[in-house]
Amino acid sequence: MTATTGNPAPVRVWAPRAAAVELVEATPAGAQEARTPMVGEAGGWWRSAEPLAPGTDYLFSLDGGPGVPDPRSPWQPAGVHGPSRTFDATAFGWTDGGWAGRDVLGAVVYELHVGTFTPEGTLDAAVGRLDHLVRLGVDMVELMPVAAFPGERGWGYDGVALWAVHEAYGGPEALQRFVDAAHARGLAVCLDVVYNHLGPSGNYLGEFGPYFTERHHTPWGAAVNLDGDDAAEVRAFVVENALRWLRDFHVDALRLDAVHALVDDSPRHLLAELSDAVAELSAQVGRPLSLIAESDLNDAAMVTPTGRDLEGRPGRGMTAQWADDFHHALHALLTGERQGYYVDFGAPETLAKALRHAFVHDGEMSTFRGTEWGAPVPDEVDGRRFVVFGQDHDQVGNRALGDRPSRVLDPARLAVSAAVVLLGPGTPMLFMGEEWGATTPFQYFTDHQEPELGEAVRKGRAEEFGTHGWAELYGHDVEVPDPQARSTFEASRLDWSEPDDGPDGPHSRLLGWYTDLVRLRHTEPQIASGDRTRTEVRTGDGWLVMSRGDVDVVAVWADEGARVPRVGTGDVVLAWDPNAVEDGDGAVTLRGPGVVVLRA
Repeated sequence: MTATTGNPAPVRVWAPRAAAVELVEATPAGAQEARTPMVGEAGGWWRSAEPLAPGTDYLFSLDGGPGVPDPRSPWQPAGVHGPSRTFDATAFGWTDGGWAGRDVLGAVVYELHVGTFTPEGTLDAAVGRLDHLVRLGVDMVELMPVAAFPGERGWGYDGVALWAVHEAYGGPEALQRFVDAAHARGLAVCLDVVYNHLGPSGNYLGEFGPYFTERHHTPWGAAVNLDGDDAAEVRAFVVENALRWLRDFHVDALRLDAVHALVDDSPRHLLAELSDAVAELSAQVGRPLSLIAESDLNDAAMVTPTGRDLEGRPGRGMTAQWADDFHHALHALLTGERQGYYVDFGAPETLAKALRHAFVHDGEMSTFRGTEWGAPVPDEVDGRRFVVFGQDHDQVGNRALGDRPSRVLDPARLAVSAAVVLLGPGTPMLFMGEEWGATTPFQYFTDHQEPELGEAVRKGRAEEFGTHGWAELYGHDVEVPDPQARSTFEASRLDWSEPDDGPDGPHSRLLGWYTDLVRLRHTEPQIASGDRTRTEVRTGDGWLVMSRGDVDVVAVWADEGARVPRVGTGDVVLAWDPNAVEDGDGAVTLRGPGVVVLRA
């Protein structure tokens, strides 16, 4: 990538504990290191004495120490331990002036990992597959994290340079090109961001200031400092980072990773502050901007507007939140798995509750957690505020083998899963390749350069095999893929030849089914509605009927099929296998697993 041009500007850094900060400009190998004192400013800030032109490589030295990257580095072309590079985000020639934006509510979302979505594994290569998503009917593309992380390959949740775009994906301008190309095709873009922790390699934030605190702990160690007396600039670091993606990269939505690990006891939670700041930016740019939370709390206060309380719990103002309970209920029902956190799921009635009430654990006992969990969702809360899915990166990739449901489910049952996700009251999300029943796994892979860290990841992954019941599911002699092996990453790449298996092939047939379901969601107001009070669910032995107004979705997963009573036997809108459907006497019979959509 060539450097963009623009007006040179000083670089600034917050380092309140430092007595002196020097700017270290990159020099040719063997040359004397060039250090220039930075100018102190109020509040612990420092700025360079002279502006730096776009494309300049630099580091910061604190109190005479070695040079380290900028905490707000926009570009890390040599990796997370190398020099930062200035980047003029305003220099890009945007062509999306007519883009009106797209809210996430009710959108068909498509989650993808840039590195494995295409053979090339870059943002520019991903542009070449956007037309496939348009034909499928996708509304919003969700990118797994692109903030710079150690090595070349990884999921991105161990990012450490949160303002930079991973160089192996193409760097910052490639993200701008991707968003511009998506908007040209009518696709919104959501970016997955991680603010609850940083990865273990390349994390220099603690050297600059009180970014972390021992007052709170998370699964990753000391928590991000959000509520200390010295936390104002840390909170600003997060809020300004989020606004930058939305403003300078024209991103339409952010998915916030594991917000339950953003421990904040201050009077105003960081999420509420972020929500208000994004709402203000939305008004400025004149298009909708969405925030999607991944939350384990099962509490609709997460999607309650700021300034309002839900039974004494202040609203966090998120636009939507992921609904893992829905996934667990659907997956356990279709696969029969009951290990680990699936222990409370699997009954048809449990899926019915997830469809109607969003959370299964809504104040009830969670066996896996060993305590009561969650809170009921009031009926007036729009069902589209809950993002639902049959697959996602976590629920596939965190399995011991990274195997997809296609490993054990036939196309008919995959069709059942798709119909329940896409025709229910939630906001549906698909995981890359799901639409054709991809057989490629999505495994956990890393590329840590430190041998001891790589070995710790291998050991930890192997130890996890003994938890969550994986050994019982796969067999004790199954070998867990090595996260550090390049072959694990390569095995996770999508095989784009699969959906081209011919008009009668199982992959192309499933792709056609997904496309038909998405089209129905877009054209049928009763299906697109998030009114959960108009969603009724009946269950029986091996079957479920989900009624959305006068549209009935009849799903059967039993091997022998099922006779489903009291179904509106009007026009058949869609059917996975029309030849397997019979109706009469107020009942519909499917002679095997499958789905039929009827209009009463």
